[in-house]
Amino acid sequence: MKIPTKVFLTSDTIKVLDERARRTRRQKSEIVRAALEAYLSPDGAEAGEAALFRRLDRMSRQLDRLERDVTIANEAIGLFVKTWLKVTPAMSSVEDRAASAKGQERYAAFIDLLSRRISEGRLLRGEVLSDVAAERI
Repeated sequence: MKIPTKVFLTSDTIKVLDERARRTRRQKSEIVRAALEAYLSPDGAEAGEAALFRRLDRMSRQLDRLERDVTIANEAIGLFVKTWLKVTPAMSSVEDRAASAKGQERYAAFIDLLSRRISEGRLLRGEVLSDVAAERI
């Protein structure tokens, strides 16, 4: 049962309501009724809070995974550099020039491989985690 009610709204609110009713092709009373029901619903605020908490929870888990991945990458690079510095002997200037040329060639090959793997979606993280999981079995 619908009961006529008189309310006073600002001219700005009326303009927005008129525009929304025209754009959505709905009656103004239908829009006002839906807005009031949503505003007065006891579950409305709780549902909004619950949705917000779920989203924040999901974002927190994503940040935790990102932090873990960055930590793994930092440790891997650090260990590699430390090991490389320990085992690589110093070179003479002649050897240094040849090594520099070879290093540039290897770096170009590395960049090509890296861009191929990323474009194919093959990430080392997935391989490392699957290797670790296989070792635990």
